[in-house]
Amino acid sequence: MTAPAAPDLLALAPAMSHALARWLEVEAATRDRSPHTITAYRADLLAFLAFLGGHHGQAATPKSLADLRQTDMRAFAAAERARGLGARSLARRQSAVRSFLRWMSDREGYDLSAALSTRSPKYTRSLPRPLTPDQAQDTLDMVAVGHDTPWVAARDTAVMTLLWGCGLRISEALNLNGADWPFRDSLTITGKGERQRHVPVLPVARAAVADYLHQCPWPLAPDQPLFRGVRGGRLSSGIIDSVMRNARAALGLPPTATPHALRHSFATHLLAAGGDLRTIQELLGHASLSTTQVYTGVDDAHLMAVYQAAHPRG
Repeated sequence: MTAPAAPDLLALAPAMSHALARWLEVEAATRDRSPHTITAYRADLLAFLAFLGGHHGQAATPKSLADLRQTDMRAFAAAERARGLGARSLARRQSAVRSFLRWMSDREGYDLSAALSTRSPKYTRSLPRPLTPDQAQDTLDMVAVGHDTPWVAARDTAVMTLLWGCGLRISEALNLNGADWPFRDSLTITGKGERQRHVPVLPVARAAVADYLHQCPWPLAPDQPLFRGVRGGRLSSGIIDSVMRNARAALGLPPTATPHALRHSFATHLLAAGGDLRTIQELLGHASLSTTQVYTGVDDAHLMAVYQAAHPRG
């Protein structure tokens, strides 16, 4: 005889669904969270609430959250690790869950201190893999001759120059429109969470974009993309990824040599030249200084490698 199907515990109770939606709205409005972050938070909380439903045999409700204990949080962590979630991803998921629970405890007036005291797993934050200045320059030189159509080669070079010379994310460079040209001494960039920052523009970056626009067959219009695909639409990040793959294959660079590695290179080279972390944080558009501090690890690792290679007792 076939066993009856288990109830669909993924379906949230209406009150819980409303609470989750409201919390996400608050995060987006008051914490300046990006759409990508809100999507990730929603997935994190749905995983947690679905676990509670299976763990307790009934859908979680705002009222039932008042009974959460440290054992429930540990069981959730164990279940997530058992299905293959890494320590870093689990730590991010638990952070989202704790934020939601703190908001719920304030809103509903119950004490969740026991559940909130659960620690996240420790993990080693991976260091960015920047290119050396010579590797970055060689990449730009390779891109400049990497396409049979001159204006396309000039376009790809201009995009890559903005990534390395201004520390832009690939999406930020490709979202530029005709209205952003001509570049002045600084460029206003809208990054993650709709945060705006002002990024100085090096003459070499301005010249690279000017060369591309001089050759581009598509007219420059304020409301149209600055960087065009061959059919005139907005250039896609996949094209730049492909350009970078070809360049690193030709130069023998590692797989970590991606378009985003040029942004890492921007930060690392500034730090090596004496730039302070606060300034680099502002130029990169990081919401938290702790995100920028990872580049000090890159610099320390480089110094140690040089020391071990050069010291007579190394």
